[in-house]
Amino acid sequence: MAEWRQQLSRLLFLALFFFAGVILGQVFSGRIPDATGDELARYLTDFLKVGEGEPTPRTVLSAAALYFRYPLAAFLLSFASIGVLLLPLITGAFGFFLSFSVCCFTAAFGSDGVLLALAVFGLRCAVTLPCYFLLAVPAWERSVTLACLSLGGGRRTAPVLCGRAWWTRFAVISGALLAGMCADLTLAPWFLRQLLERILFG
Repeated sequence: MAEWRQQLSRLLFLALFFFAGVILGQVFSGRIPDATGDELARYLTDFLKVGEGEPTPRTVLSAAALYFRYPLAAFLLSFASIGVLLLPLITGAFGFFLSFSVCCFTAAFGSDGVLLALAVFGLRCAVTLPCYFLLAVPAWERSVTLACLSLGGGRRTAPVLCGRAWWTRFAVISGALLAGMCADLTLAPWFLRQLLERILFG
């Protein structure tokens, strides 16, 4: 029970940074220029042209970067004491850029922008958000332990071990991210094309 409470408190701590980033993203999105709508329309049209046919190495690499950047950063920072500081900042950046992007769509396209943002970010967020926090929470705990060891608190702290469970967790989450990425490459262009035809060309 005590361990569950500790995990929950760590999750809430990182979630605070995520929601702070979300709020900052909304604040800064109010400063976007009026021409953003035209730029987004061109971007989405080009995105559909690129997405036609089989995925190219460029689109696959781009999708992999979008899916793996935050979870992979959390995993790598679990091996460094600096993760105590960087993991909350990365979590805040995750919330900021997600919120800013969605707000740009809604500011440019109104209520239709919500559907467009859902087409572009919906599946990715449904996969990457839980995967990120499943890695970030224990990663931050490990970073705290490493920081205590480096600051001379090792006598009061259990040794940090990279056991099989940690690597298994990362492998399972990587599999989920890969499955989500493949589904996104297949479904997102089709869904977005239907919406754009109705919103921009209807």
